[in-house]
Amino acid sequence: MIGEAVRRMLLPEKDITFHYCSDPTQAIKVARSCQPTVILQDLVMPEMDGLVLVRFLRANNAPTKYVPLIVLSSKEEPLIKAKAFSLGANDYIVKLPDKAELIARIRYHSKAYVNLLKRNEAEAILQSENFRMAKELDMLRQMQQMILPTADELDAIEGLEIAGFMEPADEIGGDYYDVLYVDGIVTIGIGDVTGHGLESGILMVMTQTAVRTLKEIRELDPVKFLDALNRTIYKNVRRMNSEKNLTLVILTYTKGRISISGQHEETIVVRKGGLVERVDTMNLGFPIGLDEEITEFINHTIIELKEGDGIVLYTDGIPEAYNLDKEQYGLDKFCEVISHNWAGSAEEIKQAIIDDLKQFIGKQKVFDDITLLVIKQEASDNLESFEEEASDYLESLEEPELVEEVKENVNKKNIFNLFRN
Repeated sequence: MIGEAVRRMLLPEKDITFHYCSDPTQAIKVARSCQPTVILQDLVMPEMDGLVLVRFLRANNAPTKYVPLIVLSSKEEPLIKAKAFSLGANDYIVKLPDKAELIARIRYHSKAYVNLLKRNEAEAILQSENFRMAKELDMLRQMQQMILPTADELDAIEGLEIAGFMEPADEIGGDYYDVLYVDGIVTIGIGDVTGHGLESGILMVMTQTAVRTLKEIRELDPVKFLDALNRTIYKNVRRMNSEKNLTLVILTYTKGRISISGQHEETIVVRKGGLVERVDTMNLGFPIGLDEEITEFINHTIIELKEGDGIVLYTDGIPEAYNLDKEQYGLDKFCEVISHNWAGSAEEIKQAIIDDLKQFIGKQKVFDDITLLVIKQEASDNLESFEEEASDYLESLEEPELVEEVKENVNKKNIFNLFRN
């Protein structure tokens, strides 16, 4: 009787389709087939307590778990109401309600459920898209790491120890560094694209490709080199309709001399005993990709390096790093750590800097990419030529006993180093 009464109430409503099930044991099966947006359930039914069916309809694995449920009862009983709501009912109506009220409640709950389904569908699509984008970002991040110079490439460079480190703040970093060894000339580049993320990462890869291309065609003039690089990046940035640009410094090393050109952070020159000299690059170039014509701003300076001297290059993610107390790491502390650890190898110096920086930052979130390059000129070990010089010198002293003693140890590096000193 109740089912028929509800069917007749809803019959004129073209936007509502009514399905009826008289057997409570078949309720979930019927619901699965018709996929309701609202369930009306009488609490009085044959062979089952209506509240038990409410529990089944709200079971974790039931297809009706989130479908709005309106229970129909013959009495306005607070305890039964409370029990029904605690089991998951959304509404409670004393039967039979007014037709207008019933239709209004059905439409209200149905609309809410349809909106929930749409929202869930949109979230699923969004999650799928986010997953796809995350995979693509991860691929670009891996590509950025893959195009960095390898340990074998750095070890093959004669006369220099080089250690590098790059850690992006996000999945994709905007920092750039590279080391190229062509025709006995070492070219080192380091730069920082404004911001970080996908767009900055793409510009970083563009810069790496452009620098390597210019080195492959043996362009050595710093003005022509940076001018060609800037024009390439500038045109691509405009084509991308982007506002990105980057600071960039290029160093060229050969036989103890380093030429520095381009505008970036200060270049730190470190002498053998740990003495630090800071080279301001502000007047050596102009941000890349900011303007098409920058030749008038490009300049260079020459630094002489002796055995044990070196260069430290970095991006602003190091000196501008903060800790939880809002204190900045700073360039002075950075130089102090470099100076105290300069007696070690390039790898040891690099690791000492990174360890000190990480300890300073602590649990504070890192907001900028961190890039570091340590370049140290190795000691010259021309033992063969030194043997001849040492032997000739000792023989000129006409002291046979001393000559024989040195000759016994002629292949021992420490003896010659001591003698040289």
